[in-house]
Amino acid sequence: MRLQHVQLPVRVVVPEELRHVSVLVATGLIEADIGPLSPKARYASSRVATVLRITEDGLAEIAKMGSAPKSSAKTSMQFTRGFRLM
Repeated sequence: MRLQHVQLPVRVVVPEELRHVSVLVATGLIEADIGPLSPKARYASSRVATVLRITEDGLAEIAKMGSAPKSSAKTSMQFTRGFRLM
């Protein structure tokens, strides 16, 4: 829900938020580039993601959530100031 209120693309660097981004990518709700900690590390966890866009499926989910009561549409997604692109 929060992604619809920020100008995309946006960079995400907080570890918990990176997990949210990876779930949204895996479910096809957003498109994002997720970068590894180090290109040489074998099993590196991500440390940065750039959310590029909300997909059609993502917009449909937002529309569904918009008709739900406000208490169920809670989000903890926060973006670090200064990391928004463009």
